[in-house]
Amino acid sequence: MIIEISIHDFYCQQHRLPLIDVRSPGEYEKGHLPGATNIALFSNEERAQVGTVYVQQSRDEAVELGYRFVTPKLDWFISESRKVAGNSPVAVHCWRGGMRSHAFAEHLHENGFDEVYVITGGYKAYRNYVLDFFAQPLQLRILGGFTGSGKTLLLKNLQQQGQQVVDLEGLAHHKGSAFGAIGESPQPTVEQFENNLFEAFRQLNLQQPIWLEDESHSIGKVKIPIPLFRQMRQQMVYFIQLSKEQRARHLVGQYTVCETPELAYAINGIAKRLGGQNVKLAHEYLAQQKFYEVALLALQYYDKAYLRGVQNRNPELVCMVPLPDMNHENNAKTLITLVEKYERNKTHTV
Repeated sequence: MIIEISIHDFYCQQHRLPLIDVRSPGEYEKGHLPGATNIALFSNEERAQVGTVYVQQSRDEAVELGYRFVTPKLDWFISESRKVAGNSPVAVHCWRGGMRSHAFAEHLHENGFDEVYVITGGYKAYRNYVLDFFAQPLQLRILGGFTGSGKTLLLKNLQQQGQQVVDLEGLAHHKGSAFGAIGESPQPTVEQFENNLFEAFRQLNLQQPIWLEDESHSIGKVKIPIPLFRQMRQQMVYFIQLSKEQRARHLVGQYTVCETPELAYAINGIAKRLGGQNVKLAHEYLAQQKFYEVALLALQYYDKAYLRGVQNRNPELVCMVPLPDMNHENNAKTLITLVEKYERNKTHTV
């Protein structure tokens, strides 16, 4: 049988159904449900042709052209769907839960799939569901600190010690600075970043606190959803403080695994803010492989920029946390103790 299922009910199932996205490869690449397999009803070119016929001629002629494109692939649809679902029930979706997903579902049902679910409203309904998700109140703990403080490693240690963590920079494939793309794989689309972010939050207990790194709205080319970003800005920031020298050494270890031209390109990316003399000096240091000196110069700019951002916050929502060194395991323990004490006192005060 073919069963309509809402995106909410799809996610509420105890065992999530294997999912097939029948949209074109281009639609899928722009954004898709994490875990969905793309078995495209039409190629990008075929979809464009069907759309042109629909607009310029008629719906019936567009449907007829669609059948001509689909017919040679019918056996392939079944074999590929078996790879996804085996003999289990399977869910299908297209853009709006219309003709593409229903035609695909009927074909599966007629060829041995006993239970085929069609997501009502398709991918569009899913996208609305994602954006609505971030509008709900969340319990957030925000980790701040100057560039080079090792915040990502500290978050990993917090997670290892039982804290809930969402790694924004990991999901963005970007470290959030002019140097942030170095050593990273290509960034997802803005839409896919939001989808992946939703999936990361969905795995967590939303009744308990979740740690995030303090970020600007943009991380490289992707953007934090506005409702989530607003909540981040309204929460207490636990701002770790480490010496510039320790942070410079950390940056050397982080970035000198890449090629020198990449570092030179990144330095040019902050040239206006760094100042002509410092840029020239940074390139000289780079040519001499004096990476520590390059890092110290870069931190002059980043510390000023980050400090301006902190000063624009409500001072009552910034908690400074001096740390002696970069022992991330010990620092995570220190931070957990401090935060839990602060939150207990806050509760008693209220």
